[in-house]
Amino acid sequence: MGKNTFTITDNATGKSIELPALKDAQNISAIDISTLYRDHGYLTFDPGFQSTASCRSGITYIDGEEGILRYRGYPIEQLAEKSSFLEVAHLLMNGELPSKVELDDFVSMISRHTMLKESLRTFYKGFYHDAHPMASMVGVVGSLSAFYHDSTDVHDPRHREVAAYRMLAKMPTIAAACYKYSIGEPFIYPKNHLSYCGNLLHMMFSVPSEEYVVDPVAEKALDMIFIVRLSGSSGSNPFACISSGITALWGPAHGGANEAVLHMLNEIGDTSNIAKYIEKAKDKDDPFRLMGFGHRVYKNYDPRATIIRKMCHEVLEKFGDPNDPLFELAMGLEDIALKDDYFVEKKLYPNVDFYSGIIYKALGIPTNMFTVMFAVARTVGWVSQWMEMIGEPGQRIGRPRQMYMGEGVRDYVDVDKR
Repeated sequence: MGKNTFTITDNATGKSIELPALKDAQNISAIDISTLYRDHGYLTFDPGFQSTASCRSGITYIDGEEGILRYRGYPIEQLAEKSSFLEVAHLLMNGELPSKVELDDFVSMISRHTMLKESLRTFYKGFYHDAHPMASMVGVVGSLSAFYHDSTDVHDPRHREVAAYRMLAKMPTIAAACYKYSIGEPFIYPKNHLSYCGNLLHMMFSVPSEEYVVDPVAEKALDMIFIVRLSGSSGSNPFACISSGITALWGPAHGGANEAVLHMLNEIGDTSNIAKYIEKAKDKDDPFRLMGFGHRVYKNYDPRATIIRKMCHEVLEKFGDPNDPLFELAMGLEDIALKDDYFVEKKLYPNVDFYSGIIYKALGIPTNMFTVMFAVARTVGWVSQWMEMIGEPGQRIGRPRQMYMGEGVRDYVDVDKR
């Protein structure tokens, strides 16, 4: 870190304040405002925290302008092509790619934690049969600290490690059980000889009365999506933190965006309507929005979308119904948007949500499970960030301030005098 200072001046009072000026590993400048309110009585106003770095982290690097995404320094393109989800999980959680022995040990450890306690499995019966799978997942994950209270001491490194392994291992089992419960089918136990994503597909789509064989294309597609989807300061236990992360993820502006893509395609209806809806998307006064295009951070082509675009076409070739107008519509929309000057100029390229929703549909995963799948993939990122945060010296509770713009002090008036 550098040792320069940054000076700000209040033009109204003439008061000048010197603050530490920092540099990160990519030479991006930052101003340390941690003492600004305490020592000088000023707040910063940054809606959406678009210009605020709340912590130091060595896990993920993103350059949205250049379309760059790296995990622990490794380009996402290399990891998606050459690595596996659990190998990347080890990288995020431990800082380095594992050796063959370390990877085997890590996979074995995760495999030993895939099952749920039987009493936890009965927990699902308390939900309505038509509950949204995300609602069920929030409830089940939040309850884990009551079932696995032997690993909730966040100040014990061994507890943190065990809790992280358990969380990563059990999320596919929890997600599959949410799906099975929603469709009234019996829960399927994990098979630990299968891969992480193969096991999830097995638990979602197999039934006790028939043999189920995991398709390698589906397995590879899911593994790749999970890799590109990786991305609690109060000292709470990890199970509660992950539950709150799931809750924050749930919504069309974030985790539910790929579900919104399919709703948009259904609204467009037919390839003959694409041109009309392209024009509607360009009209700032029209409420229609082209879902799955553009990104708040990536102002160039989303590198994750580049990776799974090829996989999307491979999945459609094998699993997609050639007579399904939705797939034809999606590919037609992609083709036009990539060539249209308006979208190219504004860099509104198809993002990861556009392709992942299409892949999920082709694999037979229902739309109400899309965000659940996102949560499974995101768990290792949440866990890694949590482990890094808890282990950071001087870690403090996150407590953002606000700019109060309401009424000043006023006296209560009795109801019959108002």
